[in-house]
Amino acid sequence: MLLIHCPYCEELREEEEFSPAGQAHIVRPLQPEEISDEQWARYLFFRKNPRGLHHEMWLHAAGCRKYFNATRNTVTYEIMETYKMGQQPSVTASEEGQS
Repeated sequence: MLLIHCPYCEELREEEEFSPAGQAHIVRPLQPEEISDEQWARYLFFRKNPRGLHHEMWLHAAGCRKYFNATRNTVTYEIMETYKMGQQPSVTASEEGQS
């Protein structure tokens, strides 16, 4: 069983309490009405799917019901850190020897 640390509840909880919500740190275009349909589609639908380190957004669905971010290795499934929305990750690809 995978245990996930909720940065809001400040507890390790079972993975069944959480729902993955996709890639973290996606920046919404400042002037969406001024970008092309292709750029808007890229913002809405295209996400990274790396092998290795990945920053993801999760929802503590059966707990505080807040979204948070996690840094996870997609190969080993190890969650290296969790952090509140608006914060930046402390673990990055360069620290893991990836490009």
